[in-house]
Amino acid sequence: MDGGLAGQRARLDAEMERCGQWPADSPWLREACAALPRDRFAPDRLWRWDGWAYVPLDRAADPEGWTGEVYGGVSSAAITQLTDGIPSSSLSAPGVVADMLDSLRLEPGHRVWDVGTGQGWTAALSAWRAGPGRVVSSEVDEGLAAFARDRLAAAGLDAEVVTGDATHGGVPGGGQVDRLHATYAIEAVPWNWVEAVRPGGRIVYPWGRLGYVALTVAEDGAGARGWVHGLAQFMGDRHAPAQASSGPAAHAAVRADADPEERRVLDRDPAALKDWGLRFAVRVAVPDAVLFTRHGPDGPTVLVHDGDRSWAEIRPAADGRPSLLQGGPRRIGDEVMIAWAQWEDLGRPDLYDYGITVTPDTQWAWQGGPDGPRWPIAQPAPA
Repeated sequence: MDGGLAGQRARLDAEMERCGQWPADSPWLREACAALPRDRFAPDRLWRWDGWAYVPLDRAADPEGWTGEVYGGVSSAAITQLTDGIPSSSLSAPGVVADMLDSLRLEPGHRVWDVGTGQGWTAALSAWRAGPGRVVSSEVDEGLAAFARDRLAAAGLDAEVVTGDATHGGVPGGGQVDRLHATYAIEAVPWNWVEAVRPGGRIVYPWGRLGYVALTVAEDGAGARGWVHGLAQFMGDRHAPAQASSGPAAHAAVRADADPEERRVLDRDPAALKDWGLRFAVRVAVPDAVLFTRHGPDGPTVLVHDGDRSWAEIRPAADGRPSLLQGGPRRIGDEVMIAWAQWEDLGRPDLYDYGITVTPDTQWAWQGGPDGPRWPIAQPAPA
């Protein structure tokens, strides 16, 4: 073992405790993470963002840097694979992994479908809790699946990894599971996932661009619903349309040097969009809007785009009069303003006040309760 690993493991454990990230209702998670530390599921090459591009970080050449990347912090993921220069797999942030598995309410003996194996760490933690032969994991990338099989076997765990697309298929081996845990982001829940989970069972998944949700399947199996449980950003389903990128370069690509088609003064401070409750409300109401905050001498400028041709900028001003500039076929800046006003009218709810209902034909987000204000969620395309 590299000399620094023991120290990094202990440091992360202490940081998780200090930040309140070890779930009180799932003390098993701390034990499982100690027995199955994340470095044992990390490949020898990681990828680090240097401010301009992702650069390789090899364990053999820089063991200290590699170890530091694996254990970057409670909220830090470690990039493990690039595809066309874009991250396509990672070891998720330990705080998020712990919180999502806590939301799963996993018990010994449960049968688990782990969707999106990656390096196999969440499958390993689930198998530690559920028991031998109780976890099956699906991974679309055969290289990742083979890596995970090796690491699970090395850890002495009896968990199956299969190669295949879980978005359109049933549980490998057939039947239903008690719990489904997904590690890649989806905007809408595939109905086959609901069918795969027994009545009363749980589905925990990353919801599109931001957040993760825990659903409970109805006793008659005719639907599922549940609350948002936290904030996180995950890589998307590889078979779904790619999510639009964030950052000033992505915004500039959409704007394409076009002059604003509309410019007006606002009575709202762009700095308010730093509030995660407001950000999440915009995410619910305008799910394809990408927001990025750029800081300048007069305050933050919020860049907005839809990944296609519509864009907006919410700019501060030295005289205290912020402005909205926008262009393209839709007025996405106006959509953000409408979502902002609606959030205020609802009493500025935080993300934990939102939830999702899924039925065979439709699904929607709601606020305050299943009968509260609702927003439609686009259905996934058929297989």
